[in-house]
Parts: sequence; structure tokens; C-alpha cells
Amino acid sequence: MFDLTTATVLYSLLLAVFFLSLWIYYDRRDHAQFEAERRRTIFHCVRCDSVYAKRGELGEGACPHCGHTNGRLRF
Repeated sequence: MFDLTTATVLYSLLLAVFFLSLWIYYDRRDHAQFEAERRRTIFHCVRCDSVYAKRGELGEGACPHCGHTNGRLRF
């Protein structure tokens, strides 16, 4: 059916495609996790004067210390 050279080349190509697909999958997954971690919104509480951050792009966030809802801090 196949000689040894053809089978070796076919096996090597399938192995390369497998590792390339794993590399692409984990690279995209890690990039998505990094972007989710990187996107933070910073808030300043006017009641207790603390600065805190929440994940995501939010317009308002509750203070973890006193519970007061604050608008995002704009620079």
C-alpha cells in the first residue's frame, strides 16, 4: 500500500498538524484570558475614599468596603 518513505512523511505531517492545532488553540485561549484580565475599570469611592478596580468595562461599580455605587474614574 504505502512504502516506508511515504508513510513516514504522512505521519510527520499529521503530527505537525496536530501540534500546530494545539499551539493555535492554547495561544487563542491564553490571549483571551489575558485580555479579560487586562480590561479593568478603576473606581474611586466618594464615601470612604478608596480606590478599587473591577473586571470589564463598567460604568458603575459598588465599593467593596462600604457598598456605595460609584462612577468610573476617568483620566
